[in-house]
This record gives sequence, C-alpha cells and structure tokens, in this order.
Amino acid sequence: MTDTVIFDLDGTLLDTLEDLTDSVNHAMETFGFPLHTIDEVRTFVGNGAPKLLERSIPQGLENPDYEAALAAFKAHYAAHCEDKTKPYEGVPGMLAALKAQGYHMAVVSNKFDGAVKKLCKKYFGEFIQVSIGESSEVKRKPAPDTVYRALRELGCDASRAVYVGDSEVDIQTAKNALLPCISVTWGFRTEEKLRGEGAKEEMMIKTPQTLVPLLARLRAEG
Repeated sequence: MTDTVIFDLDGTLLDTLEDLTDSVNHAMETFGFPLHTIDEVRTFVGNGAPKLLERSIPQGLENPDYEAALAAFKAHYAAHCEDKTKPYEGVPGMLAALKAQGYHMAVVSNKFDGAVKKLCKKYFGEFIQVSIGESSEVKRKPAPDTVYRALRELGCDASRAVYVGDSEVDIQTAKNALLPCISVTWGFRTEEKLRGEGAKEEMMIKTPQTLVPLLARLRAEG
C-alpha cells in the first residue's frame, strides 16, 4: 500500500524559474557574457547548478571564467532564492490533504542542499519531513542515492513509495530507484517532452489537486 511520496522541488512544488534566471544573468553580466531569457533557462535546469552554468556560459566548462561564474551564481542565488519563488497554485492544499491522509513526504533535488532545506522549511515545513539537495555526500539525480537517503531518513520502505517530478531527470531517477513515477505537466518541461522521455499517460497529472485521487487509486491497488 502506497504511503510515501518523494517529490522533486523546482518545477514540481515550487516555481523557482524567475529567481534562477536572475541569478544566471547576474553571473553572466558580472563576466560580460550574453544574458538569457527565462525560456532559455527553463531548458537549462534540472541537473544542478554546475550543469546549469555549463549550459549558460559560452564554451561551457572550457570557459576560463566558468568556476568563478558558478561561484557568483551560487552566492547570488543563496541571497535571492526567495525573491520571486512561490509554490505552484494548489500545492499547499495538496500537501495538506496528503498529510491528513497519513502520507510520509520528502523532497529530493539537484539544487544545492542549503537552498533546498531553506526553501522547504519556509514553504512546506509543516508537510515535508525530509529534504535533500546536492552535496559532496550524495550523488545527484538521476542517480537514485538522494531517493534512498530520503527513504532511510523517513524510515519508509521503497516498495510503498512513489516519485513525483516534472522532468526527464525525474523520470530517470524514479526508474533508477525502482519507483513508480508520476509526472506533472505544470513545471519546466512540456507534455510532449515528458511523453518522449517515457512518461505514462495514466501517470501524468495537470494540476496538484489531481495527485490526491491518483495516489488514492495507487494506494487501493497496493
């Protein structure tokens, strides 16, 4: 019986795209590189800050300013990650409904760990029991390590868990962790992209509210 939900953060629970774009462009402007639109940054995110900056800066990792630009991004984002970020409409109510039904809930993210914990505490502190981000101690998604650590910290069994995310990284993470994957369509990837990456139609949801009945069905099916 399903009783545990592991959530992605950016694009799933929180709309962080404007703050991420602002921090990327702060780093680009600092070193005199071209700025990016929010739609460009939307395609860059999902694999953590190092990959985001690699995709944003000209010549990527070969750029001699890459490490300094990454540090500038991290410092700016740490200070400004709450400026424009907000939960997607319906997410707090959905989490409250799941908590009332006794679900255990955690967040795993490729965002650096300090920001993940800060944002989860601010927006979802009464619902999310465990939050894990990128650090030197655990491999980032799509490796299953953050999922396994979250399950250990929750004291929950993987056989009773599902994974919820908005990207191809999340689909692969769930596959690597041997968990069912529910893909949300309000985040950073299109429905077409999700289907192309293997998302199942019956496991795709268009609003946070529809997660509750879907989990109830999965729970009943055992």
